[in-house]
Amino acid sequence: MDTVINQILHGVMLGVMYSLVAVGFTLFFGVLNIIQFSHGEIFMVGAFLALMIINLLHLVLGISNPVLLLFVAFVGSSILTGLIGVLFGRVTIRPIMNAPPIIALLTTLAAGIAIRYSVMAFYPSGSEPQRFPGLLPDWQTEIGGILLRFDSFFILAAGVFLIIGTYLFINKTKMGIAMRAVAQDRETASMMGVNINKVIDTTFVVSGVLAACAGIFNGLYYRQVIFDMGALYGVVGFSAAVIGGLGNIFGA
Repeated sequence: MDTVINQILHGVMLGVMYSLVAVGFTLFFGVLNIIQFSHGEIFMVGAFLALMIINLLHLVLGISNPVLLLFVAFVGSSILTGLIGVLFGRVTIRPIMNAPPIIALLTTLAAGIAIRYSVMAFYPSGSEPQRFPGLLPDWQTEIGGILLRFDSFFILAAGVFLIIGTYLFINKTKMGIAMRAVAQDRETASMMGVNINKVIDTTFVVSGVLAACAGIFNGLYYRQVIFDMGALYGVVGFSAAVIGGLGNIFGA
């Protein structure tokens, strides 16, 4: 029974990471009416960017404070991944917004493969698993055979916070309302003064930030990242989005 409970807790923690990726798929489909099949690779890029930032701060600048390293990694990776998302959207998505859905599907799928193998080729020893430093406390305790780990609680709490924050952003802010308007009727929203390009950029930023955070959570929990890990998270994240209802954040 203890083993079952431990596996359930592990599954819940994994579910949070998958949910953050699933929310990205949900936003893309709900707002832009596309399925962004390279989103899993954005998750992977976010993790590698965080690792690069940590290595730069620790090995080059000599910073060893784990709290500072983790904070800068989250902020830096989120910003960079969001910007990469915007660039990706402008280069690959905007030109095909009015094309048949199969075009967007194939384009994003091909772009994802290109991103994956670019990291493998250009990151030092990119084809090998990269050690991700354990920046969270190693605290853990066992209660009645149930293992409780600090990193699991941190990932669960932070993930839920991000998902709720995204929901509030979509439903309570001016930009969020604009995104919902575009999702309902893009042409009418444009006629009412909504900046469609700004909405597209914002969608990629929000999705990129969530994916980057999920990638960092993965690195913190497993203590390693690898260039092809985005494929699994992309498949599971998309499946979760479909099961929960594409366009439904809490469903994801």
